[in-house]
Amino acid sequence: MTEDMLSRTRLLLGEPAIETLKRSHVAVFGVGGVGGYATEALARSGIGELTIVENDRVCVSNLNRQIYALQSTIGQYKVDVAEQRIHDINPECVVHKYQMFYMPDNADQIDLTPFDYVVDCIDTVTAKIELIRRCHALDIPLICSMGAANKMDPTAFRVTDITKTAMDPLAKIIRKKLRLLHIAYQKVIYSEEPPMKPIKNLDEIGDFCTSQDENTNPSKRRSTPASNAFVPATAGLIAAGEVVKDLLIKAGTMRE
Repeated sequence: MTEDMLSRTRLLLGEPAIETLKRSHVAVFGVGGVGGYATEALARSGIGELTIVENDRVCVSNLNRQIYALQSTIGQYKVDVAEQRIHDINPECVVHKYQMFYMPDNADQIDLTPFDYVVDCIDTVTAKIELIRRCHALDIPLICSMGAANKMDPTAFRVTDITKTAMDPLAKIIRKKLRLLHIAYQKVIYSEEPPMKPIKNLDEIGDFCTSQDENTNPSKRRSTPASNAFVPATAGLIAAGEVVKDLLIKAGTMRE
């Protein structure tokens, strides 16, 4: 057998599974601490087509936890860095990038219908709800990452339905909003660890990472939570694993 980038995966899953992944198109919304690692694992798993959606540039405070954040990439748009890295891993992967802050007023710019799976790593409630609503209406598989900030235990993550979550403030908000939309089920990754309170506000430290939109419109600035190198990464890797597993199960190339 000729060795290639997927030789070890092929030994585990077989050729039919490899072909399923090559034919799959997955979108990742938000390629920061969680979404960057999800994208990385999907690229290394042999997903044939990836769409990445993110507005921000790499900044200094990303270096502690984001896979695309390096001294050499500071100031670059994350979608550009992600595209280059994906192609450096798998030149055959087709990459579509949207440099945008996904919200209801611009959501029509992205046609969701080509996607076999969507990974939600957005940190804005309004955007998450819009993406969930649209995927639900189109019957597109979606996995949503809940809160990964202000936590220290990477073993506390669980994959479940949104209605079964606990200890996660973001999940609580999403649950209530989905009930109003009569959306009964949504697969999520959440942590059972109670969030910690940051010791200092980032503004006091003098390091604030903003997108262009936030720079021009301070009212849209998002709060900056505390985080570390391993908790967001774990959530992202779990998300990618669920996507690969679900795609293979649906195609019949892997048993549940």
